[in-house]
Amino acid sequence: MAEFLTEQIRNIAVLGHSGAGKSTLIEALLYRAKAITQKGRVDRGTNHADFTAQEQSHHHSLEPSFLNLDFNQHHINLIDTPGLPDLFGRALPPLPGVESVLLVINATSGIETITHRAFEAARTQGKVILIAINHIDGNQEKLPDLLDDIQTKFGARCLPVNLPSASLDDVVDCYLHCADKVDNQIAPLFHSAIAARDELIDTVLEEDEALMELYLEQGELLSPEQLHEPLELALRMGHLVPVCFTSAESDVGIDALLEVFTKLLPNPLEANPPQFVNGFGEAMVPVDVTQKANDHVLAHVFSVSIDPFFGRMGVMRLYQGTMTIGMKLFIGEGRKPVKVTHLFKLQGDKHVGIPRAVPGDIIALAKIDELEVGAVLHDNHDEDKFHLPEVSLPQPIFALAVTPKRRGDEHKIAEVLNKLVVEDPSLNICGSSLGNAGSGLRDTLGQTVLQGQGELHLQIAIEKAHDLFHVDMDTDKPAVAYKETITEPGQARYRHKKQSGGSGQFGEVELRIEPQSRGSGFEFVSKVVGGSVPGQYISAVEKGVKEAMLHGQLAGFPMQDIKVSLLDGKHHSVDSKEIAFVMAGKKAFIEAVSQASPVILEPIVEMQICISSEHVGDITGDISARRGMVCGTSAMGEQKIEVSVEAPLASVDDYSTRLKSLTGGDGQFSMAFSRYDITPEHVQRQLVKEFCV
Repeated sequence: MAEFLTEQIRNIAVLGHSGAGKSTLIEALLYRAKAITQKGRVDRGTNHADFTAQEQSHHHSLEPSFLNLDFNQHHINLIDTPGLPDLFGRALPPLPGVESVLLVINATSGIETITHRAFEAARTQGKVILIAINHIDGNQEKLPDLLDDIQTKFGARCLPVNLPSASLDDVVDCYLHCADKVDNQIAPLFHSAIAARDELIDTVLEEDEALMELYLEQGELLSPEQLHEPLELALRMGHLVPVCFTSAESDVGIDALLEVFTKLLPNPLEANPPQFVNGFGEAMVPVDVTQKANDHVLAHVFSVSIDPFFGRMGVMRLYQGTMTIGMKLFIGEGRKPVKVTHLFKLQGDKHVGIPRAVPGDIIALAKIDELEVGAVLHDNHDEDKFHLPEVSLPQPIFALAVTPKRRGDEHKIAEVLNKLVVEDPSLNICGSSLGNAGSGLRDTLGQTVLQGQGELHLQIAIEKAHDLFHVDMDTDKPAVAYKETITEPGQARYRHKKQSGGSGQFGEVELRIEPQSRGSGFEFVSKVVGGSVPGQYISAVEKGVKEAMLHGQLAGFPMQDIKVSLLDGKHHSVDSKEIAFVMAGKKAFIEAVSQASPVILEPIVEMQICISSEHVGDITGDISARRGMVCGTSAMGEQKIEVSVEAPLASVDDYSTRLKSLTGGDGQFSMAFSRYDITPEHVQRQLVKEFCV
């Protein structure tokens, strides 16, 4: 494999709704760049991105896959991501490893749920966004309206850098070569290449006043080389989102897209810098990463896979330094170094060994058990506490209580589920030792609870446990993850005192609790003065509070959105111990909650329901009967209507069956977590009666 400089590397995550053609588009790019000798097909299970048996069976991308190609003296790393709504959480962890996001939109179906969520996620993380309108074949009439829709929903600065030709067998350049052939250019299907070029140039020049003055004074067309720096600034700031047109099936626009990758998208040195920080909490400070090959090694793991035979493999972005076979690296704050014995580039299911890697590249290390998502590898203890902010993942809204089919397999199930969560951080496990109080679910004492984004998400995990790790489980009906919180302040003082001969236990604390804004989580602060609670015991008080929050006072659901202040306390020079302050903190919190008007929270979900226009009345009436609220409707073409809805998850957890019944199978919907909200009084009474322990 040829070696490249950091300036020649491009890192691109490919996102979009299921069916947009992401995997097929990647296949066309790989084939055009001669990275593969034959194009595979998703429907035949032969494409290079979806290489697992499970993906080939489902005909969908189920996990990120990593591919690369070389084109015009550039090295392009591509990350294919799942587009199914239930699996969107799997598309997010790779984003820190790239500079750019290619957002693929199906010209037939237009902007869909995941299109919106992917665009917002890329913007939140400061990524350059490039939009590819795919499947242009046979959609001549839809393309102008789709471009207008993109500009309406994502901003007027979503501008085409090429346009489909009138015959749809080519694309017409509007930026890189437009000045070279204004007079003999192929006619575009719509719009004007010259007008599109002028819109692009005007947008880019807004970033550079001096160049704007030169352009206005000379009246001459500026070359893409002259515009490169302000173009990169516009892309980084999100002031420009280029739009391309492609047909992955017929290879239309593939050459043009590769050229956009290499000439417009930023290299690792041009993109927004990585947001590394050193330390945690109040001691956290930003860190500048040099991205120089001769500096300390700094790499961030954003994907981990575990194979029964190959072992654990971590995919990472090398930000700084040169990584070589044989070198020793530290992982996070680990004191014992690990040796780099295997260094790879991934090409789907193929692991291509390389001797070294330069800053900006995406690589993989194998057979290092300490690797996990978010880990930072480095070669100097000064970087022990370097890390990137965690990626915000969708909150789990579905759950399954799982038990082994065979007695004695409990430990094996726990091991396998932990492996699944290491691979997919959007899954979550609640241990059986917590019972229903720990999980916030139906009474699952003696079981383990697996939480995820939806029924399909959990089904995929259970299938993988069976197919790859040979573990069979029984599952219960998905249950709703209720929470508890408080609505008023409360205050309590508690003394824990125990004497049983010899050294005893003594700890006394006074706590004040206050409600926090929804979704803000838990906050603990110490306002102790004069050492009434010694510093070494303050963390013990916090530990006791956290233990108490696992067991809400109404129905045993976990508590959230509470600020706890440690106001005062007492200690004993002989009998005070950590366990005494854990117990005092726990009991004081429980008493304070009883004064703070606790309530039960339920998850509210956003739903997009796509149906034929004749079913709108039935759907809106049914949603209202389920305590839901219709937020709006929009026409989707072909007499299809998309109804946007908010509803409690508990009332729509069986909605797929209900939708089929109401529409005769002619309906689709997607669901995503929105927020937690207080349950109505009659629902709360019912839950307390059902779950109170």
